[in-house]
Amino acid sequence: MNDTPGWASPGSAPSEGEQPPTSGAQTPEQPSDQGGGHQPQPPTQWSKEQPPPGQWSAPHPQVPGQAPPPPPGAGWGGGPPTGPGGYGAPSGGYGGWGGPGRGNGGWAGAWGPPAAAKPGVIPLRPLGVGEILDGAVSTMRTHWRAVLGIALGVSVFTEIVSILFQKLVLDDRATADTLSDPSSSASEVGRALGGVLLSSGVVFLLTLIGTIVATALLTTVTSRAVLGRSVTVTEAWRDARPQLLKLSGLTVLLPLIALAILAVGTVPGIVVAAAGATAAGVSLAILGCLGAAVVAIWITMRFSLASPALMLEKQSIRTSMRRSVKLMRGSWWRVSSIQALAQIIAGIVGALVVVPFAVLAGILSGEGISTLVNSSGGPGWAFLIISGVGSVIGSTLTLPISAGVTVLLYIDQRIRREALDLDLARAAGVQGHGADVTGPTPGS
Repeated sequence: MNDTPGWASPGSAPSEGEQPPTSGAQTPEQPSDQGGGHQPQPPTQWSKEQPPPGQWSAPHPQVPGQAPPPPPGAGWGGGPPTGPGGYGAPSGGYGGWGGPGRGNGGWAGAWGPPAAAKPGVIPLRPLGVGEILDGAVSTMRTHWRAVLGIALGVSVFTEIVSILFQKLVLDDRATADTLSDPSSSASEVGRALGGVLLSSGVVFLLTLIGTIVATALLTTVTSRAVLGRSVTVTEAWRDARPQLLKLSGLTVLLPLIALAILAVGTVPGIVVAAAGATAAGVSLAILGCLGAAVVAIWITMRFSLASPALMLEKQSIRTSMRRSVKLMRGSWWRVSSIQALAQIIAGIVGALVVVPFAVLAGILSGEGISTLVNSSGGPGWAFLIISGVGSVIGSTLTLPISAGVTVLLYIDQRIRREALDLDLARAAGVQGHGADVTGPTPGS
């Protein structure tokens, strides 16, 4: 039998086929397959006094299903086998027999690559889904002053503007009466609708600006959190301000592209319906809209990493869109699924906060939900303020999750494709990172 680790006896035991001399005759422990032949004479250096025959038995053939005998003597772990076929000591065994993390490190690193460096909120290696979500939450928890300060400031600003417009501009009795009066002329109805659309457009524009500012600042905070560095709101603003105009253009451009695709898919059906074939035109418009919606979602998701590419690489709009397409190549389903999961989680968190406040607002204000659809006027101040507080809290919690997941997905894709983890490790001052090649995380 070969002298393999875990099987051969330590010390000066004779090798296979060579037995210690006793009285020149074959001992009872001599294997039966060695009998009948010429026995070699023992060397002269062997002492005449030998241990009892049962103490140094020759190796026996291994019986199937039988565990191998433990090696005797000190220095081999000093204990029973710790697993099938293994002889590692539970504590402090000889290096090389102790398994991962035991002994003197003989096999300590043989079971897998060493743990990746983690200077910040994520380990510097390809990330799994849970690590991306946890990184976004950890950023909010670790750097809560900057994250919550940005999200809270933007949410309060946009909500105050929205409440003022809803109460002072949209809550117009004359406009409501005009829209609800069947005898109103077309010009009066058009003028009333124009005022409503203008006011709603202003609210939407201010909300969009607030979202763009929050996204830019939170992108900067998250990128620093990956390196384990904190950043103040002032520093984040100073770093993100030069790219705000480009980010605004990108944020407006992407919905316009989606609307253009939907229009291309719907227009043929509208043309057919206008030509007289109403049923065929409507069917064609519906099918075209559904097909265009699929294409619009696919293209929009291909550009979903353009925002962090524009902010962190200081690129132009066109270059950042090309970078997003390159990073998404071959990973569309994975990135899209994680983005959708993050939006679902953010929506659930927001609903858990907003809905109770809306119900509370209806109870305390004495107006109820019916005032929202009452044509004679809009909701009162009490309802708007209480529900607005819920909206502010919900936005403060959900904005960092959405922005953080997008930034971490961008970093993860660059780690997988461009070994960005090496640059991040150098920037964070991590020594020796990248000596071992690590693969994707299971479940990623």
